[in-house]
Amino acid sequence: MTQTQTDRAARFEALRGELAQLDDEALKERFWALCQQIMEPVVELARTHTSPSIERSVLLRMGIDSVTTHAVVENVRQAGLLGKGAGHAVLRASQRLGLDIPAAAKAVADNPSVLEGLFEGKDNE
Repeated sequence: MTQTQTDRAARFEALRGELAQLDDEALKERFWALCQQIMEPVVELARTHTSPSIERSVLLRMGIDSVTTHAVVENVRQAGLLGKGAGHAVLRASQRLGLDIPAAAKAVADNPSVLEGLFEGKDNE
């Protein structure tokens, strides 16, 4: 066994010992904390590296017609919410207005004020 393999085995055994002391609830908490830690850079990359064409593509896959996607993305962009995702904005509008996704997209396309306050408060993500 090489030194690297020996070191890796020793780290594994140390971690295994730590994890063996945790109950199911603590293991779940550790799991979700590690998931969040892993996903933070991915979420940040998505937040900072989107584009109108990517957002239109997402909306098309949500079943929204092409003409509406252009208007939705433009209104979301002008509202400064493109980093949150146009699909995310439509989903939130759908939940707020009690509409299905295509109807919520039409509402966002027709009336940009629908976007006001969608990402405020404790549920900001």
